[in-house]
Amino acid sequence: MAEGKSRRHAEIVESGDIYFLYRPKVRAEGEPEEGAGGIADVERFHIVLRPDGASRFRLMTVGRKRLPDVEDHERNWGFVDLVARSAKEITSGLDEQRHRTKTRGERVRPAARPAGEGVYVLARTGHSLHLAYALELPEKPGPVQRELNILPEGSFALSVKNPEKGSPAGAGLDGEREADYPEKLQEEFRGRRFAAEDTRLLDHAGAEFILIGAGRDVKRDLGVALDPEDESEGSADIFTRLRLAKGRHPIEPLLTGKWR
Repeated sequence: MAEGKSRRHAEIVESGDIYFLYRPKVRAEGEPEEGAGGIADVERFHIVLRPDGASRFRLMTVGRKRLPDVEDHERNWGFVDLVARSAKEITSGLDEQRHRTKTRGERVRPAARPAGEGVYVLARTGHSLHLAYALELPEKPGPVQRELNILPEGSFALSVKNPEKGSPAGAGLDGEREADYPEKLQEEFRGRRFAAEDTRLLDHAGAEFILIGAGRDVKRDLGVALDPEDESEGSADIFTRLRLAKGRHPIEPLLTGKWR
């Protein structure tokens, strides 16, 4: 089947809410919190997926601290940091964190900042899986979204790495952090380095994946019509469903697109 034809017949296998967040770099205890003024000040970039009809949240970390470029079909590595049954488990991992080091004293990891909210689908075309989304907030993307490559909408080919195949030296998670799949689910790889057919592969902490930029027009690329809603600070799902506390997580990047 031709690529164009297969994309027009994409099968939606999952849909839900998507949230984008970034965390500024660690600072020393006592240093003023300056937040981030650009991607150079970002320590990590996260995606949270909340599937419809399921008590499940996936906290995912994306390499290079941004989404891959869709025009250049860039590829970025990432991994599933946490799979949780409640929003509280996710947000506790996004709050400010403190830890003491032997040589540098107490270090502070600032709370994550919300940078986008929208709807998403995981759609299958043949043996390929795509993650596609459309933003609801911010209404007008700003400097934050431009540097993090968060377009008003976009789609990415997504494949999950086989933990039994290893990684190049210095790349990927170490063996202790990689996903440990049940035997039946591990069989989904069928000896291949990557698999893209079963979304359950993303439901395990340590699952490593590759995102490849595919396009900026989801309807044209996949034949899928996303239905983002008009949201505001008062109705934003990131506060009502993800239960992110405004007092602990600066919201300017989500509402105005400005760094904080």
